[in-house]
Amino acid sequence: MNYQYYMPTKVIMGEDCILNHSDIFKTLGKRAMLVTGARSAKLNGSASDVTSALEAVGISYIVFDKVMSNPTVACVYEGAALAKENEVDFIIAIGGGSPMDAGKAIALLATQEIEETELFKGKYENKVLPIVAVPTTAGTGSEVTQYSILTNDRAETKMSIASNYIFPAVAFLDARYMAALSHTTLVNTAVDALSHAVEGLLSVRRSFLSDALALESIQYITEALKTIKAMDVPGKITAEMREKLLYASFMAGVVIAQTGTTVVHAMGYALTYFKEVDHGKANGLLMGSYLSLVEKEAPELAAKVLSAMSFTSVAEMNELILPLLGEKIALTEEEIEHYTQKVLKTSNILNCTVKPEKKDVTDMYVTSLK
Repeated sequence: MNYQYYMPTKVIMGEDCILNHSDIFKTLGKRAMLVTGARSAKLNGSASDVTSALEAVGISYIVFDKVMSNPTVACVYEGAALAKENEVDFIIAIGGGSPMDAGKAIALLATQEIEETELFKGKYENKVLPIVAVPTTAGTGSEVTQYSILTNDRAETKMSIASNYIFPAVAFLDARYMAALSHTTLVNTAVDALSHAVEGLLSVRRSFLSDALALESIQYITEALKTIKAMDVPGKITAEMREKLLYASFMAGVVIAQTGTTVVHAMGYALTYFKEVDHGKANGLLMGSYLSLVEKEAPELAAKVLSAMSFTSVAEMNELILPLLGEKIALTEEEIEHYTQKVLKTSNILNCTVKPEKKDVTDMYVTSLK
């Protein structure tokens, strides 16, 4: 068996884990930059815990809180300029996937000169500011991946910086920060994590290790989604369930760090870029149609995914997920053709065990959104 595994991030989980392990910050430098969105890190208590931990060990810091949902190339260049100007030693990215992805790109751009036209070409030097990741949603798993997903207006899509250099050095996972999540964000991020685990099982780069992590992740997330769907009125899940979701998201992140993602992500990026559909929702809308294609050509593989959910059909999976996602998105024939052409140019297609052709991609858009 020929196989490589690399995931260098130190992961610390548990209540108050940041405050209880503040000494770790001293190993990374004397001046930090917090990378966050405008509000959520302040509201959920994560930013306060980080700044308290930094102050306790005598580390100064500045804050870059301009990260928007689906961060742009311009945003990370602005953040990198601020990091350079203030001579920061390390980055602390706090939030969902957007701040963590932005923080990774900022850590890269703060240490080397890369033109915007070269940003996604993979030609980076091994000099990146250390990154601390503090996820406040259970969705992207970005705290344990080597990817930074950014909105690239030049290409009219989301694109990935992929480099082992941008693996976070440390990730702090404290499920308390998820308590303030809205019902919609909770669902969309959980479905995003589910898509990572499912796509990992459907990737040509899957292995015995990634499969084991993916299957456990799928079980935890499916259990949570069933609980959420059973609520008469959308409400807050228990602290134990939040912890399980955060654990499952982390595992799914480790999975895609090894396997990458499939056509589901490529198709979803078009919905996010052109239609402003939340990334997790986009993946959730499309996941069933791709699994149906897999079921036709590799039924044993589709059965493995469905069995982890305790389902026997794709229809059962859709009956759980789709009602939680809200309204579908209407696309014209011209839009579907445009998006399909973009998807076919992505590396995600090559990463699929069952590789869709043009007609398959078109059909998946049609069946997913009708």
